Amino acid sequence: MTPPVDQWEFHPGHFWLRGKRPEKIVDYDEELQLWNVYGYPESAAILGNPKTFSSDTMRLDPIKLDESIVEGDFSHTDPPKHRKLRGLVDHAFTPGLVAKLESQVHGIVHELLDDIEGKSQFDLVAEFAAPLPLIMISDLLGVPASDRALFRQWMDKMLDGSEKFESPETVLEQEQELEKELELLWEMRDYWHERAAESRKRPREDLISQLVHAEVDGERLNDSQISNIANRLLVNGHLTTAMLIANTVLCMDAFPDQGARVRADRSLVPPLLEESMRYMSPICGVGRATNTDVEVAGQVIPKDQLLIVWTGAANRDERQFENPDMFDAGRSPNAHLGLGRGIHFCVGRQLARMESKAAVEILLDRLPTLRTDPANPPSFLQVVDASGVATLPVVTQ
Repeated sequence: MTPPVDQWEFHPGHFWLRGKRPEKIVDYDEELQLWNVYGYPESAAILGNPKTFSSDTMRLDPIKLDESIVEGDFSHTDPPKHRKLRGLVDHAFTPGLVAKLESQVHGIVHELLDDIEGKSQFDLVAEFAAPLPLIMISDLLGVPASDRALFRQWMDKMLDGSEKFESPETVLEQEQELEKELELLWEMRDYWHERAAESRKRPREDLISQLVHAEVDGERLNDSQISNIANRLLVNGHLTTAMLIANTVLCMDAFPDQGARVRADRSLVPPLLEESMRYMSPICGVGRATNTDVEVAGQVIPKDQLLIVWTGAANRDERQFENPDMFDAGRSPNAHLGLGRGIHFCVGRQLARMESKAAVEILLDRLPTLRTDPANPPSFLQVVDASGVATLPVVTQ
């Protein structure tokens, strides 16, 4: 019988998901003019060394865009500025606060399943995995429930425009693609500007209000900084968790022996989620720029070069993981790079883990016969730096 993974239509560039190995740990793409890094120790070292490998990749973009596009986005900054900006949101995701949110998460999970109950089939992504983190991050940001549909439209547009790394064939095509991306960015920025203005007049107990009144080096954040921080939290807080939940359910179904282990022993849910992040990393590629000439795996990479750290491939490196292409719900140790490494380690990791744990546990309790729909296979995101389920038709009987 053909293994399920061989039937899944992943992004064609994600060769590691099919158990293949890169020809070289480090290679250079002449067409795209960037370096690819696939190995685990190399990737971990790069992500842990912001002095040599900068997150400010925009400085190498041949199209010089307005710097306000990423102003305030801590994922694109280096120390010491990074620490100051990220410190503004770290307190919103402390273990203590996440613990307080747990009962709220459980309530939302049950509400979503109440709406699903009685259905013999449904799309797990659209009706469960995606709405849960969207509701949570919206509430943290202080966004009204009526705007959640708008947020989902933004996420869909982002995914549509992120299918692959390639250079448009003509300058006109390049300008057209950029114009589409900027139109979405301006729409999102206008929205956050309005929310910030409201928070200045009527402060509330939400993250936008906290950002509006926060200071960095004695100065208040401007609207561009606030909107870029909000966008970063929205994208990471929604997409990553939604993919983690759906990917995990798919893997339990695709590897029934592992699914049975978890159903029999719920203490395996946390390691199950970690294995899901390793096996099918929601964020599988991270960009960096070299600040100096540096040697990686015996290959010298010159200064001012763009490189992509393929964490998805690194999570299949046999030098780090025994039987890396085997899905093991109880794998330990499991020091995967699915949530990053170093100073840019995922800011919402505790919340993502808590949401996903609640989602999987309650899903197993309330829909014990849930399985993928044999007549409707799942579809996968065709995004170069993310790997996850786009749709997951399931049946309950």
